Amino acid sequence: MSTTGGPPRAEAGPGLEGPGGAGGPGRAGGAGGPGGAPLAWLVTGDDPSLVAEAVAKLAVELVGDAERSLVLEDFSGEALELGAVAEACRTPPFLADRRVVLVRDAGRFTADQLQPLVDYLEGPMPTTRLVVAAGGGQLPPKFVSAFRQAPEATVVPTDVSGREVHSWVAERLANAPVRLVPAAAAVVEAHLGEDLNRLSSLLAVLETAYGPGARLDVADLAPYLGQPGAVPPWDLTDAIDRGDPDQALQLLHRLTDAGGRHPLVVLAILQRHFGNILRVQSPSMTSEAQAAEALGIAKGRSTFPAKKALDAARRLGPAGAGDAIIALAEAELALKGKLEWEPVLVLEVLVARLCRLARTARPTSGSRGTGAAAPAGGRRPRAGAGGTAARGV
Repeated sequence: MSTTGGPPRAEAGPGLEGPGGAGGPGRAGGAGGPGGAPLAWLVTGDDPSLVAEAVAKLAVELVGDAERSLVLEDFSGEALELGAVAEACRTPPFLADRRVVLVRDAGRFTADQLQPLVDYLEGPMPTTRLVVAAGGGQLPPKFVSAFRQAPEATVVPTDVSGREVHSWVAERLANAPVRLVPAAAAVVEAHLGEDLNRLSSLLAVLETAYGPGARLDVADLAPYLGQPGAVPPWDLTDAIDRGDPDQALQLLHRLTDAGGRHPLVVLAILQRHFGNILRVQSPSMTSEAQAAEALGIAKGRSTFPAKKALDAARRLGPAGAGDAIIALAEAELALKGKLEWEPVLVLEVLVARLCRLARTARPTSGSRGTGAAAPAGGRRPRAGAGGTAARGV
């Protein structure tokens, strides 16, 4: 089984360094416990596909070379009784040296209903490997905490944050059945966006089309990429801050189409972004720490959002920030019925206006940004002057 579709960060997490690795599940069914391999795993995450991939990989590693039908007990379905699961965990294996007990969609249970599994973790069987998978709802925090605290259990997260996407994709491409040149790898990463669960199927299709070990360029990918995936909201706001309307409009459609975000949700994202810029738009705001305090960022948390807001405020200037807030207010009225326009058209015009503001803004003195100065004569053009970005939207 290819490691390409394995769980995000699994290799870095405790208990999944791979078969036979330190702390990994291993192929042997001998006793685990203190100082050895974990005896229980909780696979967490919001993406069902990534959770399923992680569980499948873990099950293969835990079953190893044993007969799957003798070793693996897969519990799922509406009639699932967690008391019966705990009893199965306590039952010695039959005609095998281990028992692998898998519980799916644990998120549909309450903390009280999951208590039999918590009780089991207090004295797990050395010949049993318990795997509990997220799904069906939000896992109770109390249950997750119990797994984290149990000395013979480990939590395997499958969610991938924005900063981890590049390394996550790179790792899986490095172990893929086909080889992508750097430009092709960059295209795949940009095209998938947040839809990382599509990577495994894409690689499987490429392997079928070109054969194992094939070296692929950008042109080889085109017939198989499909629709662009969703993107994180900050990609859109970054493009707007750069004053790049072509890129911003593409990202807007990826948010509303692949991302499935309602127009009012997109508007709220933009309102929050420019609201933060307005809050740090002051001559007295000179440091990242001051900006973080103004934005209410708790001590100990990353102040990077404050730095971005402060840099954007310096590039945009007070007048530009004010015009952006007016444009956002007019777009909100339009979305709520003032104009009989399609919601996506309202957002397109809004994004075009905001990009124009970023391009024509007069930075405040001491700006570290690269915004363009106002035209000769002093006044910047109003946001609604000319083009489709007319006042009233």
